Amino acid sequence: MFYQSSNIFDTLFEAIPEGAIIIDKKHTIVAANFSAEKMFGYKKGELNFKDLTVLIPKKYQEKYEKHFTFFLNNQKLRRKRNGLTLFGITKTKKIFPTQISLNPFSINKKTYAIALIADISARKETEKKIEQLHSQLEKKIQLRTFELKNTIKQLKELNFNYKKEIVKRVEAENKIKVALKKEIELNELKTKFLSLVSHEFKTPLSGILTSTFLLKKYQSGDQQDKRDKHIKTINDKVVYLNNILNDFLSIERLDSNKLNYKYTTFNLSKIINEVVYNSNMLLKSGQRITIPKDTDSYILHQDEKILELALSNLIHNAIKYSPENTDINLELYTKNKNIVFKVIDKGIGIPEKDQKFVFNRYFRAENVLNTQGTGIGLNIVKSHLENIGGSISFTSKENKGSVFTIELPLKSEQ
Repeated sequence: MFYQSSNIFDTLFEAIPEGAIIIDKKHTIVAANFSAEKMFGYKKGELNFKDLTVLIPKKYQEKYEKHFTFFLNNQKLRRKRNGLTLFGITKTKKIFPTQISLNPFSINKKTYAIALIADISARKETEKKIEQLHSQLEKKIQLRTFELKNTIKQLKELNFNYKKEIVKRVEAENKIKVALKKEIELNELKTKFLSLVSHEFKTPLSGILTSTFLLKKYQSGDQQDKRDKHIKTINDKVVYLNNILNDFLSIERLDSNKLNYKYTTFNLSKIINEVVYNSNMLLKSGQRITIPKDTDSYILHQDEKILELALSNLIHNAIKYSPENTDINLELYTKNKNIVFKVIDKGIGIPEKDQKFVFNRYFRAENVLNTQGTGIGLNIVKSHLENIGGSISFTSKENKGSVFTIELPLKSEQ
């Protein structure tokens, strides 16, 4: 053998759990361990002195040979070339996926390479099944969203006829029970999803059931304002539930890379005015949102919806976690070819020990655990911004407030 026989070397060579093959510069196999022989369906010693191409599907042979030659002649790139996902072929012509690491070495001024080969067929099959499960999950989420929208419509109709209200209330409750049952089934597909939704749905659903129960007590004509109050509560709670579902659907699309961003040219004032208008309805007593006066002077070529989503998320968080009679300030300026947004509040801030986890999915700081929220909004915003070439960062001090900063190209490079 090329290494002039060594019991220790033979023992170590055979003990390698992966398939191991030694090849010379002419692409000739000079040694193969038992794992490699078994993987490719050959008997002991049968691979020795055969050309490497016997282990490579015909359509990949030319590409692999060029890669191998390039690798031996450019050993400085060795670390970048390890862990390649390729394809092998057995003696019985069965093609299967492999992961290969190449490592060159020299003996007696001759250059060889040892290839460590792992059969990753099982892993590829698992990845395929995971993709299928993700697809099933997305369909179930879409179905649930549709069902909840139907529930809103049915609950509104309860106001017009009391007798029908009772029947429809039961129908709505049954649909909600069915929806919750489906959440339990989703446990096998998304454990964290079920755990979080179970917590976040409890309070809104209690509000819905309480309001629907109280509706039957207000039957006279002069009690319309009380009925309207409970109908609004029902509507608000269901919209909140629907927003949670949309967040999780957005996560699934991000994970499966099923997003198409739409880039347009627009005036920044349009987005700022819309975000502030919607946010004003959430303000606590004495709170105020301040914005720059010159937003009309900024023209962007970006994904309008993503910018609106990001700014809305940050301002809504600032409102939620800030006390009454405080300002939420939106500042902006240009920096080179980028535009920078800063959302500044004087709220409860983020504990220092929690700050490194703020953008993690499902994470909530210890000082907001009693406040409604899913812990996925900032994760979604960060993922979207990075996909369109932007970034998000923050500074915060507990009980002093936070500053969240978005930096985004003025013109997207699609």
